[in-house]
Amino acid sequence: MTRLAAAILVSSSLVAVPVALTANNQTSADSGTMERADADMREVLMKFDELKPKPLGSVSPQEARTQPTPADAVAALLKAQGKDPEELKRQLGVTTKDVMYPGASGEQITARVYTPKDASGKLPTILYIHGGGWVIANLDVYDATPRSLAKKANAIVVSVHYRQAPENKFPASHDDTLAAYKWVLANAAGWGADPARVALVGESAGGNMAMTTAMGARDQKLQMPLHVVAVYPVAGTNLDTPSYVKNENAKPLNKAGMEWFFENEAASPENLKDPRLDLVKAANFTGLPPTTIVTAEIDPLMSDGEMLRDRLEAAGVKTSFKNYDGVTHEFFGMDAVVKDAADAQDFVVSELKKSFSAPVQLSE
Repeated sequence: MTRLAAAILVSSSLVAVPVALTANNQTSADSGTMERADADMREVLMKFDELKPKPLGSVSPQEARTQPTPADAVAALLKAQGKDPEELKRQLGVTTKDVMYPGASGEQITARVYTPKDASGKLPTILYIHGGGWVIANLDVYDATPRSLAKKANAIVVSVHYRQAPENKFPASHDDTLAAYKWVLANAAGWGADPARVALVGESAGGNMAMTTAMGARDQKLQMPLHVVAVYPVAGTNLDTPSYVKNENAKPLNKAGMEWFFENEAASPENLKDPRLDLVKAANFTGLPPTTIVTAEIDPLMSDGEMLRDRLEAAGVKTSFKNYDGVTHEFFGMDAVVKDAADAQDFVVSELKKSFSAPVQLSE
């Protein structure tokens, strides 16, 4: 065991390495994901089972990036229902264009701009940061959420990739998303957007980086985002919270999966104490904009979202929070097949629109 892995185990009061993240590798301590899941969520999980993803700990990060994803399970379920996933995308009426932005290290990184068709006037802009534990996933895996948000919020959504671990350890991804934010501020007008109305949205590790990007904007005295949305965010490095214990072997994300992500992301045990990773213990939230947090019941990260809410409220940040029972990590982008996902998106869009419609003033 590496020194970093030992530090993660000690900090979370674990006594043994649990099973790795997979839909097929449950133990006697199974948290009963299928029994607790709503019927529509259960259908997605069953399709994910059929795709047979290998445990994260049994493959390299590079191989893990080629594994079946929950998004693949959604596509398989739609096809089983006689629906064409690509046709459903077209029906949303959102166009996309892949572009490049300069990352923090100077290299060009891919981004995707989503624009609702027939939009008129200066639209608000949403910088969207995808999940994947800073290690896996890409713009294609997380296509559903930015596409839906562009349609429902009538906004230009810019989804950005970033350097991933372990090839690029912490804080590479965090530095890149802050660089992406600066780039969006500088280029929003060129996409037909209003540069005064910019928000941040992220899922999972992306929710973590949405928060840290807002903190970076504050600290560097940049124009502040009008709103931050963190969907089941990674908000701490303690793997022994109530939801980690209750959902130790949940799917599609479990405690061991998060341990694997931290092991790949952090360059040293000290990184786990950094306020950009351990938000709920070390971060300063003073002066952040209104923030919306969405969590899922069957998710190791549920407690992270609750603790983040409490810390934000204690810092005087206007915070909206909603937990969804009967669903799991990754449910948010599944609105085509999961009812709660559509409701959660509507909740987020409603909160975003409140901020977009409020009077704003650009920073000097």
